[in-house]
Amino acid sequence: MAAASIASAESGGRSKLDKIAIDRTEVTIGQFRKFTTDSGVKTAAERDGGGHEFAGGWIRRTGWTWSTPFGEPGTDDEPAVHVSWSEARDYCSAMGGRLPTLEEWERAAYTETRANPADDFAMGRTYPYPVGESPDGMNTSGKDRWPRHAAVGTTKRGVNGLYDMGGNVWEWLADRRGDEALTAGGSWWYGADKTQSSAVQWKSADFYAVYIGFRCAYTTQ
Repeated sequence: MAAASIASAESGGRSKLDKIAIDRTEVTIGQFRKFTTDSGVKTAAERDGGGHEFAGGWIRRTGWTWSTPFGEPGTDDEPAVHVSWSEARDYCSAMGGRLPTLEEWERAAYTETRANPADDFAMGRTYPYPVGESPDGMNTSGKDRWPRHAAVGTTKRGVNGLYDMGGNVWEWLADRRGDEALTAGGSWWYGADKTQSSAVQWKSADFYAVYIGFRCAYTTQ
C-alpha cells in the first residue's frame, strides 16, 4: 500500500484526497433508488427473484434486493446491497464518478491525509484498521450493537473522515481479473481481520449478496 503525504479536504458527502474524491459513506438505498427511478434500471437480483445469503452455502433469498435487503423494505440510509459489480459501476458513472481502484481505496482507508485531522488521527500515519490502531467501533461479527448492516454514518468515523471502510458491507473495487472483481473492507458477517488491507477478496463480478455494497470515487483534476 502506498503511503500518502497528500492534503485532504472535505466537502459535501465526499472526502478529497490528492487527485480524487471518495464518498464518505457507502452508497445508500435512498441514493440507489433515485438512480433506478431516473434510469429505469432493474437489477439482476430483482430480475432473478432475490439476492444471496450464506447459510452453509450460497442461498438465494426470495425478495431480497437492494430496496428490501432482508426481505423487508430497508430505510433510505442503509447501504445498498444485492448489487453486482457492473451495476455498481453504472451507478458511479451516472454520478460522474467510478469505482475506486485498490490503490485508491487503500490509501483512503488506512493513511490519514488531512492537514488537520479530527478524531485523534495523525497526518501521514498509516493505520492497521480503517478506524485506527484497533478495530473498536466498526460493525463486524465481534461485539458491537449492530446485528446486521448499520445505517451509514452511525459507526465510528475513521481515517480521512470516512465511514465503514472497514466492516458493515464489502465494497466493490474497479480492479478486475477476468470474470472476477475485487472487494475490500469486510462486512458485519466477518471478523475484524477481514477489514485489514491484506484481506481483500476476489468475487465473481456478476455476483450479488446481502454482504456486498460499494462507494464511488471521482477524479478531481
